[in-house]
Amino acid sequence: MSKPVRVRFAPSPTGPLHIGGIRTALFNYLFAKKHNGTFILRIEDTDQNRFVEGAENYIEEALKWCGITVDEGVNTNEKFGPYRQSERKDIYRQYAEQLVASGNAYFAFDTSENLDYYRKDHEAKGKTFIYNWHNRHFLSNSLSLTPEEVQTKLDAGEDYVIRFKSPEDETLNLKDIIRGYMTIETNILDDKVLFKSDGLPTYHLANIVDDHLMEITHVIRGEEWLPSLALHYQLYDAFGWEKPEFAHLPLILKPTGKGKLSKRDGDKLGFPVFPLAYKDHKTGDVSLGYREEGYFPEAVVNFLAFLGWNPGTEQEIFSMEELIEAFDLSRVNKAGARFDPDKTKWFNHHYMQEQYNDDLARMFKEIQPELAEIDVNYVELVVALVKERANLVTDFWDLSHFFFETPTDLDEKAVKKAWKDDSPEIMNQVIAVLDSVEDYKVENLQTELKGWITKNEISFGKVMMPLRLALVGALQGPEVFDIMYLIGKEETKRRIENLIKTLS
Repeated sequence: MSKPVRVRFAPSPTGPLHIGGIRTALFNYLFAKKHNGTFILRIEDTDQNRFVEGAENYIEEALKWCGITVDEGVNTNEKFGPYRQSERKDIYRQYAEQLVASGNAYFAFDTSENLDYYRKDHEAKGKTFIYNWHNRHFLSNSLSLTPEEVQTKLDAGEDYVIRFKSPEDETLNLKDIIRGYMTIETNILDDKVLFKSDGLPTYHLANIVDDHLMEITHVIRGEEWLPSLALHYQLYDAFGWEKPEFAHLPLILKPTGKGKLSKRDGDKLGFPVFPLAYKDHKTGDVSLGYREEGYFPEAVVNFLAFLGWNPGTEQEIFSMEELIEAFDLSRVNKAGARFDPDKTKWFNHHYMQEQYNDDLARMFKEIQPELAEIDVNYVELVVALVKERANLVTDFWDLSHFFFETPTDLDEKAVKKAWKDDSPEIMNQVIAVLDSVEDYKVENLQTELKGWITKNEISFGKVMMPLRLALVGALQGPEVFDIMYLIGKEETKRRIENLIKTLS
């Protein structure tokens, strides 16, 4: 590429960062690193009405957790700072007024009441009100007023916005790396507001100015910004600036494949749509986060990479370094990517098996209050036995609680299947066998008990099913002998005796 690659991720601090936002950040990051470029974080906080305290810190923490390192941004290599748009408003005013001076934009003094009147009037006639070439000369703006009238309004301090003057009867030729070439007629476009009455720019002006001043070479963003591409092309032309290349990523769809994935889908189906848990300061509601639900950042990055991109091979497990090497925008799909909660767990299961058991044990202790006083070394032994059946660290308790507490509830179906008339007598004999085992180890337990079963010609199921029921409370769990060893001889005997007492 002729210029050093510079890309930006520019979220708004209006709440938690959706995984769609993280995916956008990831694709920008992968593209930058693939081409030895720069990944920039810019905070687009011009909409002060929607600003949420703490959201910027949330964004930074989420990126850090995912392993997406910022090369340039707030408090990081501020080569083109400041990187918060709220701190750049004087810059935007200058460029907005430049567009007015060049005839590409104009002052509009229309009140919200007047605009509302026109909208309702058009609706009553079965039409849609669009502020553009068709009617702008009849509205209250610097195109319909005399220069003296405009100056009088400005001197009087009347509220105004600056609108872009979209040209008439032109055809725009647009190019998108992912979607190819597109054409659009300017007559159907409205004159977008570029500068608001509160002295701040809209997204359209701010991001164009910032991208130019920060020397952005590629704009990689969500599909929802595709309708704005025509305006952004026109703004670059109006300023006489070289355009960056654009790539609009496909939507992340609901698990059904219909409609954009939302927080409501996650709440309804019980999976996170945010990288980190988030507490709404107004309502107190807490939204699920992948980190807090026991997912590993490597798994989150891996499954997000496959939402709209494929490597062209059968490989599914990628490290960040492998993703950087394989990533290519030409392999990003146009069609929306269906979100599959089960597939995310599949990725996490893989990465869980690669974790050290002592790390998993510490994570398990942190999230499970019942383990506060349990030795982490014991927890580590338990984790080693159950992690193969787990997708998440949060699965561990259901898979292993019987290692830490005596089961109090018995599964009814298991009781019917395992407990027969001769079960009490058989279980009492099992206790006697255990008493005879001097060196209480897994291998010795297995040898003695299986030898006794064979010698007495007892059905294996008649012994092992009620024994498992006594230890676990159900017919599930790791190897019976592993459970017996970890909980110890006395606890094993106590549980068998409790079962006999309960069911006899």
